Amino acid sequence: RADHDGRMRALNLLGAIAFEHGQLDAAERAFSGALDLARELADTLMSAHASNNLASVAHLRTEPEMALTLYRSALTSFLRVGDRHGTARTYHNLALAFRTLAEWDDAEGAALEAVRHAEQIGDASLLALTMMGRAEIRIDRGEIALARQELERVGRLLGQAGDPIGDAELCRLRARCALEEGDYARALADADEGRRIAMAFDSAQLQAECSALSARALRALDRPLSAERRAEAVAIFQRLGATRFLEELDRIFPA
Repeated sequence: RADHDGRMRALNLLGAIAFEHGQLDAAERAFSGALDLARELADTLMSAHASNNLASVAHLRTEPEMALTLYRSALTSFLRVGDRHGTARTYHNLALAFRTLAEWDDAEGAALEAVRHAEQIGDASLLALTMMGRAEIRIDRGEIALARQELERVGRLLGQAGDPIGDAELCRLRARCALEEGDYARALADADEGRRIAMAFDSAQLQAECSALSARALRALDRPLSAERRAEAVAIFQRLGATRFLEELDRIFPA
C-alpha cells in the first residue's frame, strides 16, 4: 500500500521475531530499516523502540559501547514522549549493558529506575522482568539470599501475568542461585525447565543460557549428558555471534 508507517511497524515486528529466533543479521536489517523510516517520519516513539532493539542486538554481539549509545538514545526518546513502559524496559536493558562492563553502581542504579517505573505502571509481567534484572545483579555480586527474596516476589507476579518466557527466565535465575548454593539437583531441575519452555517458544538465547546452566549442574552431578548440553549451548551462542557468552562459558565451565 506504499504506507511507510505500516512498513516501519512491520519491520520492527519482523526484527523482534528474528531476534527471538536467534537470526541476528535479519533482526539488525529489520530494526535498522524501521529506525530509518521512523526518522524519516519524525516518529519519536518508534525511533526509541527501534534504537532499543538495535541496542539489544549489539549487546548480544558483545558490543557494549554501541549498546549503551543506542540504549541512551532510546531512553531519551521514551522520556521525551512520556512512555513509562518503554522507559522501564530501556533502564532494564541499560542495567544489562552495565553488568557486561562490571560497572556495578551504574547497573544497580539503572535496575532501580527500571523497577521504579514498572511499579508505577502496574504491569505484572514488566515488573517481574525488571525485578529479575535487579536480582541477577545480586547474584553476580554474591548476594544470593537477597536474590532469592527478590525471585520469590517475581514468582508471585508471574503467576498473575501468564508470561511463559518470564517463567523460563525465572527458572534460569533460580538455577543460577542453586549452582551458587551447591544444590546441583535443584539447579538441574530449574535449568531444564527453563530450557524446555525456551525451546517450546523458540527463544534461542534463553535456550542456550539454560543449556549452559544444565551442563554445569550435570557435570557437578557426574551425569553423562553434561558434554551434550554444553555443546548445544556453544552451538547456539556461536550461531548468535554471542562471544561474551562463549567466553563466560569457557571461563566458568571449560570443555
